[in-house]
Amino acid sequence: MDAENHTEVSEFLLLGLSDDPKLQPLLCGVFLSMYLVTTLGNLLIIVAISSDSRLHTPMYFFLSNLSFVDICFTSTIVPKMLVNIQAQSKAISYIECLIQVFFFMIFIGMDNFLLTAMAYDRYVAICHPLHYTVIMNPRLCGSLVLMSWFIIFWVALVHILLMRRLTFCINSEIPHFFCDLAEIFKVACSDTLINDIFMYVTTSLLGVFPLTGILFSYCKIVSSLMKMSSAVGRYKAFSTCGSHLSVVSLFYGTSLGVYLGSALTPSTLQNSVASVMYTVVTPMLNPFIYSLRNKDVKGALGRLLNRAASCP
Repeated sequence: MDAENHTEVSEFLLLGLSDDPKLQPLLCGVFLSMYLVTTLGNLLIIVAISSDSRLHTPMYFFLSNLSFVDICFTSTIVPKMLVNIQAQSKAISYIECLIQVFFFMIFIGMDNFLLTAMAYDRYVAICHPLHYTVIMNPRLCGSLVLMSWFIIFWVALVHILLMRRLTFCINSEIPHFFCDLAEIFKVACSDTLINDIFMYVTTSLLGVFPLTGILFSYCKIVSSLMKMSSAVGRYKAFSTCGSHLSVVSLFYGTSLGVYLGSALTPSTLQNSVASVMYTVVTPMLNPFIYSLRNKDVKGALGRLLNRAASCP
């Protein structure tokens, strides 16, 4: 390959979900609608929790943080995709791609950590109810969130610094609708061994440890519930975990499906479509899951909407 083809790349080409011009307006409408629903739904959750003192508990503190992260997560990906569809362009600048990768890593990592913290909260509430307020104090909850932000910030920053050392061919095409780290490495013209090792190590650690923590928490919860003599008490205690279990299943189920699918099948289109599930669909469904399955959130949203309707 000629030397001029290895000059510093100024942009990448995101191939997106489809090249069919007839599908572009439909894709734009669908993703715009999903983005607006995601933003509005999660904002309502945050406002409802903030405005209702009955929801100022550790579980809802983590939920409001999760809603904020979900808004940021989809905002990292969907607006740029909508702009490209409207402009009938596939280009994303090198700097925009770096920024997208950086924030994508941060917000998907925060999703992992927050879901783990929420599982620990349910474990303490069910297995150690008498010590719940002492253990899950505001200082611990705040420290868990701040520590999560600190860890994932530095992991994402190292990814970006390692990515900066790579060189790319001119007109590099990324077969995805956003700058996915694994796909970027595939179009690099320089050696990506160090990048690949760091990506696999951090993905394993930041994926396996949180998931292990969640599974361990629920094993302890189930073990504790089995010791209860009252079936009604068991159902009532476990029902507080229903929304969280649904979100965990959706998030990890779709994420694992994407990565296992990419390892087993070479179809980039199928992987891109599957990625829509955990990048767009899951953040959109989370507010519905918590508002429909959780009577406290449902009640807070009802009171919030009643106050809004009564305002002149």
